[in-house]
Amino acid sequence: MLMYARDDSAGAETWQRLPDRRHIEAAAEAFRMLADPTRLRILWLLCGAEHDVGTLAERVDAARPAVSQHLAKLRMTGLVGIRRDGRRVCYRARGGHVRRLLGEAVEAADHHLSGLPDHD
Repeated sequence: MLMYARDDSAGAETWQRLPDRRHIEAAAEAFRMLADPTRLRILWLLCGAEHDVGTLAERVDAARPAVSQHLAKLRMTGLVGIRRDGRRVCYRARGGHVRRLLGEAVEAADHHLSGLPDHD
């Protein structure tokens, strides 16, 4: 059973046991997907609501084909899911883990940029 770092019961010993290779590789792939600013913007919007490709392209000021490619990569790594509405495809962030990950990343960036102290 995995013990998650966010669990209140997770102590320092949790950080001394490495997760298995599959988990590390999947996490690294997710971080690679998040290394692109356009994908971060797209995922941020999808954390708040479902959107189709056209709406996302408008909101992030990118071409539809580029947004479609970004969405395909985010889907491939399990960060984004879809819902079909007739011919229209709606995209959304896949749950609370993705929202928390993205929120923490942006908050860490805010602390870094503003000089605020880190949380323990």
